[in-house]
Amino acid sequence: MNTARGHRDERDEHSERQELARLLPPPPHPEMAPEPLKEFLLNEIDLHHRAPVPARAARRWPRLLVVTAIATAAAVAVVVSTQGGGTPTQTAPPATAASVQLLDRVAQAAYTQPQTQARDSQYSYVKTVGHSTSLSEATGGGMQRATTTENLEQWVAVDGTRPGLQRGTAGEKQIPAPGGGSLDSPTYKLLAALPTDPEALLKQIYADADLNHGTGSGSTTGPDQEAFTTIGDLLRRSVAPPEVSAALYRAAGQIPGVTTVDDAVDATGRHGIAVARTHNDERSEWIFDKQTLRLLGERTVLLKDGPWGKAGDEVTSVAVVARGLVDAPGLTPNGS
Repeated sequence: MNTARGHRDERDEHSERQELARLLPPPPHPEMAPEPLKEFLLNEIDLHHRAPVPARAARRWPRLLVVTAIATAAAVAVVVSTQGGGTPTQTAPPATAASVQLLDRVAQAAYTQPQTQARDSQYSYVKTVGHSTSLSEATGGGMQRATTTENLEQWVAVDGTRPGLQRGTAGEKQIPAPGGGSLDSPTYKLLAALPTDPEALLKQIYADADLNHGTGSGSTTGPDQEAFTTIGDLLRRSVAPPEVSAALYRAAGQIPGVTTVDDAVDATGRHGIAVARTHNDERSEWIFDKQTLRLLGERTVLLKDGPWGKAGDEVTSVAVVARGLVDAPGLTPNGS
């Protein structure tokens, strides 16, 4: 055993935990009411007994009194995974201890959000604002970089049986009924049927990612990045039951290469802390409010100079400004 290497790894993990503790406030729900707390703990115990993983310790409790064992064990669980078959690959280091801890706290905050009973007759509503970057050939040769505003409101039928509505910078249009939906085009009903066990959920997401981005597909994205992107899209563009959102966050903590960013800014200028993953010199960031741990938005940042811009430039940035369930297309959660 390389004792010196082991000591360095322990110091690195300790430093990560100290840095995350400095950046984040105390847990947002220290005084959880008895019944929600009981339900949360029973759910955690149930998950642990239904899907045991030998390398993992017991899950953390709401106040995160124990953080080291779960963060380290989650990282080990990723390292021993094999490529293909709906599991993470070994193409990147395991998620950092700090990112696992942050995602666990975000999951707890998501889990304790009010549970809304969705009716099939309702619609999921999400409003986002942001911008993206495009390249075009400039007069006289060379490439020209342009930034496009992309503000969007979207209504999707809870059960997918009726057309929806999309209203954005380019105008308003009806969108086809998604039917049963898919991970790329989800309905509330599809999301509600997803596993709430993080391991089972991640396996399903990887199975989908492997179809177009796995070995032999010719894709340069790869299943790990595709899984991270899929989870980010589901969390940003949809309305999901709290227990499913919590499972998605915990599943993301098992994807190799996930890290944290101390300070990130969403498309509306709100600052937060982020979990991130780097691919092809671009870093995808999910930005969370440091106090409430609510998802603020997502952005992609360049890490090297290139045709798309200079290191530090944003390629895309999207902020979530409203979401909820409504009774008809055109309505918003505040009743307008």
